[in-house]
Amino acid sequence: MEFRDRTQAGRELAEQLRIRQDKGALAHPLVLALPRGGVPVAREVARALGAPLDVLVARKIGAPFQEELGVGALAGDDPPLFDEWALKRMGLTHEALAGTVRRERAELRRREHLYRGGRPALDLTGRTVIVVDDGLATGATARAAVRWARRQGPERVVLAVPVAAPESAELLSREVDEVVCLYRPADFRAVGLWYEDFEQLTDADVLDALREG
Repeated sequence: MEFRDRTQAGRELAEQLRIRQDKGALAHPLVLALPRGGVPVAREVARALGAPLDVLVARKIGAPFQEELGVGALAGDDPPLFDEWALKRMGLTHEALAGTVRRERAELRRREHLYRGGRPALDLTGRTVIVVDDGLATGATARAAVRWARRQGPERVVLAVPVAAPESAELLSREVDEVVCLYRPADFRAVGLWYEDFEQLTDADVLDALREG
């Protein structure tokens, strides 16, 4: 399976979630998108479910020598969630990553302010919160995000993604009430391989999608 783009993936994901909604499994839904890539997907989900759409900004903490190599993640005001096994393997400590954490926290705050336009985050109390991304690779940022969401007092937390690495989906299933995933390829490798169009999104793209949602 290969998705044409994030919008098409969002529509297909929304179909599966509508089935659950029709069965009463998604009472009082609220959709939270992980920016940037999760926003176009979440927009389609929110439309189909008739649910409010907001962002849940989570940031990867990269290794000092290779920023794309995630060793942890941040969400909200929560402390960093580190991959302790990865830190040990690389000879890294929490203290050595303090500067990276500060930079990512500042970027998280910048994006929250920009994407929400200064308005407060939606109240998750008693809601079925559906956290949406465009795919699940290691699952580090998603795990930080759903843990933050869980602490806000929702009735249920559902993680919804079009495609995921099987082991990551299994890991996240222990963190949420349900993982809804259309495709779990054994030869996953990277999220972008499962999209024909996987262009990097800008802040402007996110703002446009949120306005349309």
